[in-house]
Amino acid sequence: DKIGSRASIGGSGSTLLLAHVSSGTQGPGVFFRLRELLPGDDVIVEMRDGSSSGFRVIARRSYAKEALPDRLFTRTGPAMLTLVTCGGRFSEATGRYEDNVVGYAIPRG
Repeated sequence: DKIGSRASIGGSGSTLLLAHVSSGTQGPGVFFRLRELLPGDDVIVEMRDGSSSGFRVIARRSYAKEALPDRLFTRTGPAMLTLVTCGGRFSEATGRYEDNVVGYAIPRG
Protein backbone atom coordinates (compact mmCIF):
# COMPACT_ATOMS: atom_id res chain seq x y z
CA ASP A 1 0.00 0.00 0.00
CA LYS A 2 1.55 3.29 -1.08
CA ILE A 3 1.36 6.40 1.08
CA GLY A 4 -1.29 8.67 -0.37
CA SER A 5 -2.86 5.92 -2.45
CA ARG A 6 -6.31 6.48 -0.94
CA ALA A 7 -8.31 8.85 -3.12
CA SER A 8 -10.96 9.59 -0.51
CA ILE A 9 -11.49 9.57 3.22
CA GLY A 10 -14.04 7.58 5.14
CA GLY A 11 -12.90 4.11 4.03
CA SER A 12 -11.75 1.32 6.35
CA GLY A 13 -9.58 2.39 9.24
CA SER A 14 -8.72 5.91 10.23
CA THR A 15 -7.93 9.07 8.37
CA LEU A 16 -5.54 11.16 10.44
CA LEU A 17 -5.42 14.95 9.96
CA LEU A 18 -2.91 17.09 11.85
CA ALA A 19 -2.83 20.88 11.87
CA HIS A 20 -1.53 23.80 13.89
CA VAL A 21 -3.52 25.28 16.75
CA SER A 22 -1.74 28.64 16.46
CA SER A 23 1.43 30.39 15.43
CA GLY A 24 3.24 33.23 17.13
CA THR A 25 3.60 34.98 13.79
CA GLN A 26 0.34 34.03 12.04
CA GLY A 27 -2.17 33.76 14.92
CA PRO A 28 -4.90 31.08 15.17
CA GLY A 29 -4.32 27.98 13.06
CA VAL A 30 -6.79 25.82 11.16
CA PHE A 31 -7.43 23.64 14.25
CA PHE A 32 -7.62 26.55 16.73
CA ARG A 33 -11.19 25.62 17.71
CA LEU A 34 -10.61 21.85 17.87
CA ARG A 35 -10.64 22.08 21.68
CA GLU A 36 -14.28 23.26 21.44
CA LEU A 37 -15.61 20.22 19.54
CA LEU A 38 -18.41 18.36 21.26
CA PRO A 39 -19.95 14.95 20.56
CA GLY A 40 -22.62 15.40 17.88
CA ASP A 41 -20.88 18.31 16.16
CA ASP A 42 -20.45 18.12 12.39
CA VAL A 43 -17.06 18.17 10.67
CA ILE A 44 -16.87 18.68 6.92
CA VAL A 45 -13.62 17.82 5.14
CA GLU A 46 -13.28 19.57 1.80
CA MET A 47 -10.98 18.04 -0.80
CA ARG A 48 -8.94 19.85 -3.43
CA ASP A 49 -11.19 18.48 -6.17
CA GLY A 50 -14.21 20.24 -4.62
CA SER A 51 -15.76 17.12 -3.11
CA SER A 52 -16.43 16.88 0.62
CA SER A 53 -17.09 14.28 3.29
CA GLY A 54 -19.22 14.76 6.39
CA PHE A 55 -18.46 13.36 9.84
CA ARG A 56 -20.06 13.42 13.30
CA VAL A 57 -17.85 13.99 16.33
CA ILE A 58 -18.07 11.15 18.86
CA ALA A 59 -15.36 12.26 21.32
CA ARG A 60 -12.67 14.80 22.10
CA ARG A 61 -9.72 14.00 24.36
CA SER A 62 -6.55 15.67 25.59
CA TYR A 63 -3.36 13.67 26.05
CA ALA A 64 0.07 14.59 27.32
CA LYS A 65 2.40 14.58 24.29
CA GLU A 66 4.28 11.55 25.61
CA ALA A 67 0.99 9.70 26.20
CA LEU A 68 -0.56 10.11 22.74
CA PRO A 69 -2.18 6.72 22.00
CA ASP A 70 -0.82 4.45 19.28
CA ARG A 71 -4.37 3.69 18.16
CA LEU A 72 -4.85 7.10 16.48
CA PHE A 73 -4.14 5.53 13.11
CA THR A 74 -5.34 2.14 11.95
CA ARG A 75 -5.61 0.64 8.47
CA THR A 76 -8.50 -1.66 9.38
CA GLY A 77 -11.79 -1.49 11.21
CA PRO A 78 -14.59 1.03 11.01
CA ALA A 79 -14.05 4.34 9.24
CA MET A 80 -12.85 7.05 11.62
CA LEU A 81 -11.63 10.62 11.20
CA THR A 82 -8.99 11.57 13.78
CA LEU A 83 -8.07 15.25 14.15
CA VAL A 84 -4.94 16.19 16.10
CA THR A 85 -3.46 19.51 17.23
CA CYS A 86 -1.47 20.93 20.11
CA GLY A 87 -3.22 22.01 23.29
CA GLY A 88 -3.06 22.36 27.02
CA ARG A 89 -0.64 24.72 28.68
CA PHE A 90 1.87 26.61 26.54
CA SER A 91 5.40 26.42 27.93
CA GLU A 92 7.37 29.62 27.45
CA ALA A 93 10.52 27.65 28.32
CA THR A 94 10.14 25.18 25.44
CA GLY A 95 7.98 27.30 23.12
CA ARG A 96 5.52 24.40 22.80
CA TYR A 97 2.16 23.23 24.07
CA GLU A 98 2.39 20.42 26.61
CA ASP A 99 -0.54 18.34 25.33
CA ASN A 100 -2.33 17.23 22.19
CA VAL A 101 -6.06 17.66 21.57
CA VAL A 102 -7.63 14.82 19.60
CA GLY A 103 -11.08 14.79 18.01
CA TYR A 104 -12.67 11.53 16.91
CA ALA A 105 -15.44 11.49 14.29
CA ILE A 106 -17.33 8.91 12.26
CA PRO A 107 -18.83 9.29 8.77
CA ARG A 108 -22.31 10.78 8.58
CA GLY A 109 -24.61 8.19 7.20
